[in-house]
Amino acid sequence: MDAFAYRERALYCEEVALADVAARAGTPCYVYSAGKVFENFRAYDQAFGDLPHTVCYSVKANGNLAVLKLLAEAGAGFDIVSGGELYRVRTAGGDPAKVVFSGVGKTAQEIDEALAAGIFVFNCESEPELALVDALAHRRGVKARVALRVNPDIDALTHAYISTGNLAHKFGVDIGEAEAVYERARSHENLLIEGVSCHIGSQLMDSQPVMAAVDRVLELIERLKSKGFEIRHADFGGGLGVAYKPAEVAPAIAMFITALKTRVEGRGLRVMIEPGRSIVAGAGVLLTRVLYRKKTGAKDFVVVDAAMNDLIRPALYGAYHEIVPVRQTDGGRVRVDVVGPVCETGDFLARDREMPDVLPGDTLAICAAGAYGFVQSSNYNSRPRAAEIMVEGGAWRVIRRRESYDDIVRGEL
Repeated sequence: MDAFAYRERALYCEEVALADVAARAGTPCYVYSAGKVFENFRAYDQAFGDLPHTVCYSVKANGNLAVLKLLAEAGAGFDIVSGGELYRVRTAGGDPAKVVFSGVGKTAQEIDEALAAGIFVFNCESEPELALVDALAHRRGVKARVALRVNPDIDALTHAYISTGNLAHKFGVDIGEAEAVYERARSHENLLIEGVSCHIGSQLMDSQPVMAAVDRVLELIERLKSKGFEIRHADFGGGLGVAYKPAEVAPAIAMFITALKTRVEGRGLRVMIEPGRSIVAGAGVLLTRVLYRKKTGAKDFVVVDAAMNDLIRPALYGAYHEIVPVRQTDGGRVRVDVVGPVCETGDFLARDREMPDVLPGDTLAICAAGAYGFVQSSNYNSRPRAAEIMVEGGAWRVIRRRESYDDIVRGEL
């Protein structure tokens, strides 16, 4: 489905006019298409066919409880990186037995909470972490299923901040040293060493680096099996990219999974994957209202009520998001910077962007904002965080109320 489209010059999300949402819910606000989230998840799930698998949605991409509930009801597992994300998953009705706990810096408290909840597996990233999981599992009288996250030293061909598969990065264990680590881990009596994990980065527009990593992991698994390890599952992470620019073409989910299946079928493995961005990014927009037009020297600015505290990706990564009006006009086009109210020169949503000539009072939609949008937002400049809206067919509802000033100071003494 095309979740966002113009009809009679008005931008809709499914069957809901976004101008109506902005008028009633206020701006800035995030709007998500439930239908598109479900469609993207199903594209992964169905492409696997009969191959044993679990699609573990990456909670860090968008952790709203309504989004998690929708995916839990669709049968998703979840990839978490903190105790707080585990709490979210459980609150939303997710099954702990389908949870994968990733992350390089798990605390003892977080590990213990995950053991108590009965999660499926810990993706461990170091030998000290393996030892800590073993000790905490021993204290509880349980055995913890673990997979070692290996680093295949492969260039993910993505932004340096979201590339994770090179030996210069903090993630995982050098794949060349992995066999020795697995051998030493045999001494931990409370670990079930049943998996291998790998994730090389995010926003991957070329699937070849992923497939190269898959091949290296499968070679490692065969060597481990030959040494008596009962490796039952392989976790190949997530990271499939999405099209942020109109001219971009993202990898097709079904083609990606088909290529993965070809390599894994017949090996007796359950496949785990951890998609996040490719499920929710295109299912969301950030609505914002134009406050002012301003010209300074050679620069023309569109000042809007959303800022870097609402969507930090452009300032943090230099990321591109298409920006369109929710009502098309017959006006010309201008070249502008789209900026927010935050007191930073780095507070921009677009720079040197050619776009429709919008006026104060117009509402804009910042596209492909469903992933790493609200979850990275903050109260910088004491700005209340935005509302979140879920659209289902012709109906919409608030799934996170806009913060008040009282919310901002709650907890302070």
